[in-house]
Parts: sequence; C-alpha cells; structure tokens
Amino acid sequence: MDTIKIEKKNVLMVAHRGLSGLETENTQCAFVAAGNRSYYGIETDVHATKDGKYVISHDENLARIFGKDVFIRDLTFDEVRKVRKDENGYVPEYTVVPTLSEYLAVCKKYGKVSVLELKVDFSEEQLREIVAEVEAAGMQNDIVYISFFDSVMVKMRAILPNAKLQFLTCEVSDRVIDFLVKYDLGIDCGYGALTKENVALMKSRGIEVNCWTVNDAADAEKLVSYGVDYITTNILE
Repeated sequence: MDTIKIEKKNVLMVAHRGLSGLETENTQCAFVAAGNRSYYGIETDVHATKDGKYVISHDENLARIFGKDVFIRDLTFDEVRKVRKDENGYVPEYTVVPTLSEYLAVCKKYGKVSVLELKVDFSEEQLREIVAEVEAAGMQNDIVYISFFDSVMVKMRAILPNAKLQFLTCEVSDRVIDFLVKYDLGIDCGYGALTKENVALMKSRGIEVNCWTVNDAADAEKLVSYGVDYITTNILE
C-alpha cells in the first residue's frame, strides 16, 4: 500500500499525525514515513506528563493506540515510556510515545515543517517551555503552531509576534474571521465548512487556509480548486 496521489497544484500537503494512513499515528515510524515522501509538513499533537515533560499523542488517554486506559497527565515521563499493549496486541519496542524533541528531530532531519498542535490550554510558562524545545531543535523557522484554544493562540502571539499560527476550528463566521485578522492567524478548518466563497473571502483578508482531515482525492481536488493553501491528510500526497 502507498499514498494516493492527487493533482495538488501549489497546495502544500501536511501528513496528519505523521503518515497515519500507512503507519501507527503519532509514532516515529509515521513521522519517518512522511519524511521520506513529498510532504511539506508533518502534523502532530503535544501533551504534558505529570512531571512536565512534553510528549506526542493525539488522545490524552493512551487506550486507543497503546491499549492502556491511562491519562498522560497522570503519568510521569518514565511511566509513559513504559506503556505497551498487552501480549495480545504487542507493540514493537520502537513504537513508544515519542517525545516532542524526537518528533522535531525527524522534521529537522528530513527538512519538513513541523505543524504542532497544542492540545490543551497550556499556561504561558508551558508554552514558553515548548517554544524553547523547538528552538533547541533548530526548528523555530520551520514550524506552524495550531490549536483549538483561542486563549492559546492569544498567548502564543504575545510570546512569538512573528510566528506562523493557525486557529483550529470547524466554523467560518464573521466572529472567527475577525479573530484571525486581529491576531494575524491562519485558519486550520474542518474541510466540510469550506466553500469557494469563504475561502476567497479569507484570502482577500490575508488569511492562510489549511484544512483537515482530507482523505478522499475528489474532495481534495475540489479544495485545491477553491484555492486553499494547505491540505492535511492521512493518505493523500
């Protein structure tokens, strides 16, 4: 099995949770698989452990991927790294919850932009710690920060006046557009909410448009025709 190729024109393709259509999502295998292909960026999700370490997982609970009903926030980093499926669903040794720095190292090695979702309403101190890890990895010029939390977007804009930020949403409204313009944000929108008209409106106001999660080639090519800037996908390339 391989990726599904589309006529993407100038649209930048982002691998959702790594190349999650082929590998276990948000693992180093998924990130390397995306790194070895033509993707512009690799999207992922960051959480904090009980002892303040930053690790990669979409879910706050590890049950769905790793088979253990535990929350990342309730475990120390060492405890998170020991989580495996039971003997009936064994996960190989290399399939562990990655650290933020391990993910960033893959992006750096393969020349991919990090698209980093800030999964919780992190404090300013936590956001500064995440930014410090990004800078330590040498990725500060190759990252897009995204979040569903408007409060996180506001805090990040204060911390990083010139960074590329995208607000995650399923809504395109005057309220959302005004928020994007006020804080100089792009949008990362559930693709079903996008139309040719609202994409054109946002672009006329200087808003970059990303969309998720697009896995059907026909849907993707329609979005390309709308003029979106990015498509986030599990399997398209």
